[in-house]
Amino acid sequence: MEQHPTALVSSKAVIGNHVRVGPYSIIEDDVIIGNDCVVDSHVSIKSGVRLGDNIKIHHGAAIGGPPQDLKYTGEKTELYVGDNTIIREFVTLNRGTAAHGKTEIGKNCLFMAYCHAAHDNIIGNNVILANSVQMGGHVEIGDWAILGGASVVHQFSLIGEHAMVGGGFRVTQDVMPYVMVAGYPLKYTGVNAIGLKRRGFSSETINTLKTLFRFLTSKKMTSAQIKDRIENEIPKIPEVIRVLEFIQRSKRGVVK
Repeated sequence: MEQHPTALVSSKAVIGNHVRVGPYSIIEDDVIIGNDCVVDSHVSIKSGVRLGDNIKIHHGAAIGGPPQDLKYTGEKTELYVGDNTIIREFVTLNRGTAAHGKTEIGKNCLFMAYCHAAHDNIIGNNVILANSVQMGGHVEIGDWAILGGASVVHQFSLIGEHAMVGGGFRVTQDVMPYVMVAGYPLKYTGVNAIGLKRRGFSSETINTLKTLFRFLTSKKMTSAQIKDRIENEIPKIPEVIRVLEFIQRSKRGVVK
């Protein structure tokens, strides 16, 4: 480990190979840091943090602080961050509560400056949060989702994989996989076709999803008619099944 003289690193922390710790950073007891990580200046890493390999944490980030939840009574909880994730300046990532026991962040994620992940969040792989995204507790975000700058996500909300949330908007219901949403109140604006194409989805799959969401967001059909048309006209490809399962799981209702 390469440690600046002003950094404070607990002897009880487990530090991997080729880790660099910058000026005035503090790493507490019961922290595990993988190989090839970089901790910049004035970073706080609290007990219960588990970092994978090749993670970059920039200046002023606060990692693994206690949850901002009045139900929290000091129980031992954790924060996991997956390999290759980048955490930019002044990001705050909090541990879990007894409800889930941990906050989980996947691999290859990018948290831009001033983002906040509250307690018990579950965030998938390859997720991008632009500057100042704020998430309440128990939020779940699927793989490859992108949230625009200064967007706010209500506690217990779900955001499906490959979804895209426009910058500056407020998420108070669940966002279905593969879609783009924006506006006040938040509404469906189309399939995230460009993102899906970049990630190797076929034109046939994208067109099937467009038809599915045209039915799901229709104001001219009853629920029974929508269900019937989906059953009889939409091929049951894995992506369609995933959307339908997501809707069944939703407790807050989905954005339409």
